[in-house]
Amino acid sequence: MPRVAILLVAVASCLAAGVSAQGNAALPAPLAPSPPCPANAAELPVTALYGVWEARIDDQGGVAEVRLARHPDYEGSVRGTIDRNGVKAQLAGDIDDEGNLNLDESQDGRAISAVWSGEMQTASCGREFKGIWRNTTNDTTHPFILRRAGGWQ
Repeated sequence: MPRVAILLVAVASCLAAGVSAQGNAALPAPLAPSPPCPANAAELPVTALYGVWEARIDDQGGVAEVRLARHPDYEGSVRGTIDRNGVKAQLAGDIDDEGNLNLDESQDGRAISAVWSGEMQTASCGREFKGIWRNTTNDTTHPFILRRAGGWQ
């Protein structure tokens, strides 16, 4: 039998036995299937909201940066900031029992200047919310999209 054929048979035998041709180490186990996306945000752990997000609010132009983290005073809630081209405001909120994301926005840290109410988008796995942003000073409303940072295509 030619040497090439013998080598191919040996490699095939090793692979069939779960051994790599480079060293006798076992092949890595197949990856576990990803857990399914939650049906709605009520099934998300609050930690899924932690991190950097990008927000687009109609008629406000551009993308704002939202940063959310654990709320130090309220278990299961988040606190953070929104930065609209250098103008910052504070945010605090949570996901209610119906699965809606609710955030209160404050320009001065005391009075609520805007309210966010949105739903997790199906199949986004908690990486996108759409809803209504309401300015409390003049009661105008605007649609918003909140996406995990890096999610704009």
